[in-house]
Amino acid sequence: MSKDRYLTFALGKGRLAKKTLELFEQIGITCEEMKDKDSRKLIFVNEELKLRFFLAKGPDVPTYVEYGAADIGVVGKDTVLEENRRVYEVLDLGFGKCRMCVCGPESAKELLQHHERIRVASKYPNIAKDYFYNKKHQTVDIIKLNGSVELGPLVGLSDVIVDIVETGSTLKENGLTVLEEICPLSARMIVNQVSMQMEQERIMHLLNSLRAALQENNN
Repeated sequence: MSKDRYLTFALGKGRLAKKTLELFEQIGITCEEMKDKDSRKLIFVNEELKLRFFLAKGPDVPTYVEYGAADIGVVGKDTVLEENRRVYEVLDLGFGKCRMCVCGPESAKELLQHHERIRVASKYPNIAKDYFYNKKHQTVDIIKLNGSVELGPLVGLSDVIVDIVETGSTLKENGLTVLEEICPLSARMIVNQVSMQMEQERIMHLLNSLRAALQENNN
């Protein structure tokens, strides 16, 4: 590939982007434009290093990467699993740690153990489906919700929920508890499959620098 080609990054908005940019600064990648809080720009450029950055909603990041609108994306593992796009997951960045869990009232434990047909509310229907159908071999009805899924069991919409758990305090406050853990989650770096071949040298150099920085931070 020509040296004039920009490497484009799609970053999940919010805390994830902030943490990613802090990590990038550690390895000498900065983007001053992104620090301007009043900027209306959508795409930020580092001319010197030939890098472009844009912020996107989490669930859209894997889509931009799969279709090559971005070479590299940073997004939570929950989004990688839910969107299930054709991308390479290349690095666990180690921040934004939490867990994907099956939660509900203590009384729902039996329903899970006996593999009864239950209703599961979740913002992550694909993750829920994969877990119950392919790992537990339990037939369930999955209801997609976009807002506070904790409401599901409280109003009788569902028996349990599948959701991200960080501290578990919201669950506790609502009389719910973690019943089963599906998988650990954290921020991941994903790469477009064609970019990985065409820009292998640049991408591998970036990955090696990031790995070294992460190791340093953990020591």
